[in-house]
Amino acid sequence: MSSNPVAATVASLMPRAKEELTELVAFKSVADFDQFPRVESEGAARWIADALTAEGFTDVALLDTPDGTQSVYGFLPGPEGARTVLLYAHYDVQPPLDEAGWATPPFELTERDGRWYGRGAADCKGGVIMHLLALRALKANGGVPVHVKVIVEGSEEQGTGGLERYAENHPDLLTADTIVIGDAGNFRAGLPTVTSTLRGMTLVRVRIDTLEGNLHSGQFGGAAPDALAALVRVLDSLRAEDGSTTVDGLAGDEAWDGLRYDDEQFRKDAKVLDGVELIGSGTVADRIWARPAVTVLGIDCPPVVGATPSVQASARALISLRVPPGVDAAEATKLLRTHLESHTPWGARVSTEQIGQGQAFRADTASPAYQAMADAMAVAYPGQEMQYAGQGGSIPLCNTLAALYPKAEILLIGLSEPEAQIHAVNESVSPDELERLSVAEALFLRNYASGAN
Repeated sequence: MSSNPVAATVASLMPRAKEELTELVAFKSVADFDQFPRVESEGAARWIADALTAEGFTDVALLDTPDGTQSVYGFLPGPEGARTVLLYAHYDVQPPLDEAGWATPPFELTERDGRWYGRGAADCKGGVIMHLLALRALKANGGVPVHVKVIVEGSEEQGTGGLERYAENHPDLLTADTIVIGDAGNFRAGLPTVTSTLRGMTLVRVRIDTLEGNLHSGQFGGAAPDALAALVRVLDSLRAEDGSTTVDGLAGDEAWDGLRYDDEQFRKDAKVLDGVELIGSGTVADRIWARPAVTVLGIDCPPVVGATPSVQASARALISLRVPPGVDAAEATKLLRTHLESHTPWGARVSTEQIGQGQAFRADTASPAYQAMADAMAVAYPGQEMQYAGQGGSIPLCNTLAALYPKAEILLIGLSEPEAQIHAVNESVSPDELERLSVAEALFLRNYASGAN
């Protein structure tokens, strides 16, 4: 790969890339301002705006989106008559979870065993650096042959829809011939992959109340209705005996037609403990890319330490439902809320609240941009052919952009391969993947421009 001038340039820029990713990871940019200071997110946004300005972008702006966060926009003009490509990433990150579980501090980029560890290193601050590397490599080798728009979101992980609503209210801002979403990942490290489908998602909070207040379990237990026990029953109703998701009225038998995912490889990627079975039916690809999946994200109830012998008067949970392509997320939300309410036992009072939602996405892989990317990845990953995979996660903006710009081609690439462990403790990025995908993106932009002539 180093014989290619673009690849050689990217390789020479990797030390700078590490320094910049170190700076960007240091911002605790979790877009939940009840947990983390807003100034951390604002600092990350300013860092990106300054980086774009330094690269010659015009019209660089911090966009105040309706959910109270900021997205960063910039425009880099290309040759007259050139096509326009929109590059997307996000700078907000998931909370670090249990910091004691991290081998090194989550907001300090640390190199270990050939990987760079830190919250957001792969998802998706590394994506910001990938875009910068690709553009710098082109500038050093004849120039950027297309008009480039960059949009870096500030609340993707929260699912609050700020950028989607901003784009809908400013439809001319993000118009492009092709959109590259840098928030996906290769099927495995070293195997070039574009993500052709994304599951949508909905977040629902459920609360169950049974008593005016907690009661002594010795005096009242056995007859007094326990809200926590009722909640456990409700949550259990969301799964069949084999662990498959069961929401009344929601189909769960779709099949994935594409790249296979070996069971043993999945066990290794997911770090499933020895002797513990996988859940669900069908192939692994069916389960994680083509079917709905419910997850209980959290439960409000007394912790074990300090618990008292009480019958609980109320309890609540936050539930995520991943929605496969072809299923409307709003309809899935209605079905989930109805299911929760109808499966609440003992006449307990139940209330549900939707707090986030995003539609599923399916790309048109027959479009010319996909051939341009395939050719680019063949150079960046010698001897490897570009693969198509699904992704169980959600990027709600994809559907918004597809609806606003129906003629635009949308490609999803990124650094979140299985070893990255995004959203978990000890998230990391492979610098080799960062280097190769930056080369691939640069060559894609060149290929795509050539195809326009």
